[in-house]
Amino acid sequence: MLYHLLYWIDQLYHPPGFGVVKYLTFRAAAAAITALFISFILGGKVITMLKNKGIVTTYREGAPEKHKLKAGTPMMGGIIVLSAILIPTLLWADLTNTYVLLIIVVTAGLGFVGFMDDYLKIVKKKKEGLVGWYKIIGQITVGVILGYVLFSMPELRAIHANTTTTIPFLKNVEFNFGIFYIPLVIFIITATSNAVNLTDGLDGLAIGTSGIVAFTLGLIVYVSGNIEFSRYLNIIYLRGNGELIVFCIAMVGAALGFLWYNSYPAQIFMGDTGSLALGGAIGALTVMAKKELILPILGGVFFMETVSVIIQRLYFKYTKKKYGTGKRVFKMAPLHHHFELAGWSEPKIVMRFYIIAILLMILSLTTFKVR
Repeated sequence: MLYHLLYWIDQLYHPPGFGVVKYLTFRAAAAAITALFISFILGGKVITMLKNKGIVTTYREGAPEKHKLKAGTPMMGGIIVLSAILIPTLLWADLTNTYVLLIIVVTAGLGFVGFMDDYLKIVKKKKEGLVGWYKIIGQITVGVILGYVLFSMPELRAIHANTTTTIPFLKNVEFNFGIFYIPLVIFIITATSNAVNLTDGLDGLAIGTSGIVAFTLGLIVYVSGNIEFSRYLNIIYLRGNGELIVFCIAMVGAALGFLWYNSYPAQIFMGDTGSLALGGAIGALTVMAKKELILPILGGVFFMETVSVIIQRLYFKYTKKKYGTGKRVFKMAPLHHHFELAGWSEPKIVMRFYIIAILLMILSLTTFKVR
C-alpha cells in the first residue's frame, strides 16, 4: 500500500528521492526494518496481554522434566510474528503481483488454522486443540489454492513451467510433475507446516532456523525473478518472482524481532499460530520459485526433526509387535529432545542447530553453480 502510494507520487510529481521505491532491494530493507519495529512495539504489549488473560503454556506430559519450568510462559506469540510479516508485506510489496498475493493467502490461511488450534487448546482448554482432520483440511485447502493458481498462471504456461521444477546439482534438467503437481503442492504445504511445528520445541529454535531459511529463499527468488541473474545461473526465469524478496526479508526481520523475546529463557512462545504459518510460507516459497526439490537440503533441520519422529514411531511399533515391548532409537523425539536428555544445554542445542542451518544454506546456494 505504501509502495503504491509512493510510486504514484513519484510518477505524478517526481519529487527527489521517491524513485527509490522502484528498487526491490530498498523495499526489502524497508520491510525488514518495519518488521523489527512491529515486533518490538507489539512484543511487550502482547506478552502482558496474554499473561493477563491467562493464555499461557502448561507442562505437557511426556516432555522433558526441565520443561516444567516453562509452564506459565505466554503462548500464541505467533500473533507478533504474523503481524511483523504481513504488515510490512502489505506496505512495501507490489500487491498487484500474483506471487505476493499467494504468499499472503498461504501465510494468513495457515496462521488462522494455527490460531484456532492454539485458541481451542489454551483458551477453551480442549486437550487436543483443533481436531486433527480439521487441521489437515485447512492445510489441504491452502495447498489446493496455491497449486491451482500456479497451475493456471498464463505466464508460467507460456514458458511451460507451470508443472515443472529444477533439480539441484543438475544443469539443464527439469522434472515435470504433470497431473501430480497439485497433489505435490498440497504435500509440501502440509509437510513443511508440520515440520516447523515439530521443530518449535526449544527457545528460539524454530524462529531462528526459519529466519535463516527465509533469508536464503529471499536470495533465490531475487535471482529467479531477474532475467540477467537467471540466465547467468541457467535457471528458470520467473517474471515477477523477485517481488517475493520483500516478503522473505520481512520474515527475516520478524524472526529477529521475535527472537528478542523468544531466545532462552523465552518470554513467549509462538504456538501453532506462528509455526504452521512459517512452515507453510517456506514450502510455498520453494514451490513458487520452482525449487521444490531443494527443501530437504535447505530445510534440513526441519527435515531431520520430522524424520526422527517417523523413525521413532515406526521402530517403536515394530519392536512392540515383534518383541512385545516397544524400543526407541532416540531418547526422545523430535531430535532436539534427544540431545536434551543426553545432557546438552538448551542454548547449546539451539546454537548448534543454527550452525547446521547456516551450513545447509550455503550448500543450497552452491546448487546454483555446482551443476
